[in-house]
Amino acid sequence: MKRTRSKQAYTEALRRFPGGVNSPVRSWRSVGLQGEGPFFVLRGRGAELLDLDGNRYLDFVGSWGPLILGHAPSKVVAAVRKQARRGASFGCPTELETLLARRVQAVFPSMQKLRFVSSGTEAVMHALRLARGFTGREKILKFEGCYHGASDSVLVKAGSGAATFGVPDSAGVPEALARLTLTVPFNDPDAVRACFRAHAGKIAAVIVEPIVGNAGVLVPEKGFLEGVLETARADGALTIFDEVMTGFRVAAGGAQELYGLRPDLTTLGKVLGGGLPCAAYGGRAEIMDRVSPLGPVYQAGTLSGHPLAMAAGIATLDALQRPKRYAQLEDLGAQVAEVLLEAAQAAGWHERVCLNRVGSMFTLFFRKGPVRNFADAQQADAATYGRFFRALLERGVYFPPSQFEAAFVNLAFGPKELKKLAKASCAAFANL
Repeated sequence: MKRTRSKQAYTEALRRFPGGVNSPVRSWRSVGLQGEGPFFVLRGRGAELLDLDGNRYLDFVGSWGPLILGHAPSKVVAAVRKQARRGASFGCPTELETLLARRVQAVFPSMQKLRFVSSGTEAVMHALRLARGFTGREKILKFEGCYHGASDSVLVKAGSGAATFGVPDSAGVPEALARLTLTVPFNDPDAVRACFRAHAGKIAAVIVEPIVGNAGVLVPEKGFLEGVLETARADGALTIFDEVMTGFRVAAGGAQELYGLRPDLTTLGKVLGGGLPCAAYGGRAEIMDRVSPLGPVYQAGTLSGHPLAMAAGIATLDALQRPKRYAQLEDLGAQVAEVLLEAAQAAGWHERVCLNRVGSMFTLFFRKGPVRNFADAQQADAATYGRFFRALLERGVYFPPSQFEAAFVNLAFGPKELKKLAKASCAAFANL
């Protein structure tokens, strides 16, 4: 594939931005393309991306999860255009905020009250502050490899970009603050109980991705999440489900619907905004009523509840309410997994890969399974994954440019896309 214009764009971007990008994983350093740089997107349509050089890619990144309907779905585009003609932002309430909140609460009954913000990082940051303000405690418990955004409190043993670059603790995070964040392995209920015993009465909240997506996809084992909830509540701590990735993705009501659980607080993002910057945090009314202006926990945002994001979110969630949408996503996810595993089998790689999947999100790990936690994920062969990524890219298939990220299937996928994946993955495995 020719990438002349993308290379020119990257050269110019390097003069303007650290590493030439505005988010680290976009640089593709972890897959051996730091010199060449990423392709630059011209537009997206359905399941495809088109770059500046005219190359087309079957997109399994989907803007890292939000684009569950595919690129530029007509009803979402129409809703954003309609609102843009009325005005982009007002700094005043609009009815759109209430309309979207109703749709959220219909499928997330645990969110008795909520607040809209602009990013998942922001949602988590405020949820943690609220948990500390509500409980009067300072410590937070998180799980190794779970990424909860880029705020200081949770950049400790994070996954995602932090894992990709081998920097689990960011420079600039005060040591005193980092000491307030405790970490234990995912899928280890004994470690959770031991941590609460060691810090009894001092932990404000335990925060967890109920299905981990930022160490690659890690699936909770039976009883694990239930145990987290029970242990936290017995100690008087809150439980926060970070469903920024899983909300509206694995089920309409996210992982908490899938597993029949009810956390104290929930954070949402990605699909919620239909491709525009939008997130939310919410939970029990008695907790949320501690937020300003009703309570002493301060939170504000000029662009919170942004009208364009609200319009895109409403259109997206309405489209997901059509019958059998999630059955369709489950079927597409299963077909993609089958295609990849059959390609691995044909090339003799079936004993050296492990595919973790829940619904339409998955990760292909280059190591023998099972992969249960972050320590397991770190044993995957990231160099081989990089070669696999590059081989797919040359054949017009765009996978996450990191072994430690989830891939996503969207509703624009069909037989043509599955056929393209099958051909590209067979060739990619054969050439490893």
